[in-house]
Amino acid sequence: MKLVLTPVFFYIFLSLNAQEAMQNELPYTSIPEAPDTYTPGTVVSRMIDGLGFRYRWATEDLTGEDLTYEPGNEGRTIAGILNHIHGLSLVIVRSAEKKSRDFTTEQAEMTLQEKRLATLQNFERASQLFKETTDLNEHPVIFIREKGTFDFPFWNNINGPIEDAIWHAGQVVVLRRSAGNPINPKVNVFLGKLND
Repeated sequence: MKLVLTPVFFYIFLSLNAQEAMQNELPYTSIPEAPDTYTPGTVVSRMIDGLGFRYRWATEDLTGEDLTYEPGNEGRTIAGILNHIHGLSLVIVRSAEKKSRDFTTEQAEMTLQEKRLATLQNFERASQLFKETTDLNEHPVIFIREKGTFDFPFWNNINGPIEDAIWHAGQVVVLRRSAGNPINPKVNVFLGKLND
């Protein structure tokens, strides 16, 4: 019996260590240091960093039960909200890359951890690209849909995907608290780090 259990426990130990390592490698454990100057690009970058930090901690240690939690008013489940935030992250990063968001192509299926990492990486990439820009007019929001291509000025990125993603990260915080799994109480969004 000992010979059978030892490989199982070893596998579990490695799996837990791999998950912990992945968690530690996630972007936005804290908000990066602020730029020295205020430019349109650095301000947008900082907004996205704040979003990334909120999302990272709002989604930390979610359980399968949390993901299916519904508020009871035909609202989205937490899993549904996370899917939506991932979609918003794609719009934000495509704008940062000066590319379009193509809704005519099917997205690959991802696990929660894969989607969480991809969303955080999209925020991180967008932040880095916007930090370097001096002209936000060069970053329109462009949608490709079955009915055609639609262009919007960068202003729509602020009041649309960026602010919408912040809104929904807050919803995750509220819903997970209602589900009995509140976020880490050490999260300090003002300072952009965990309290000691």
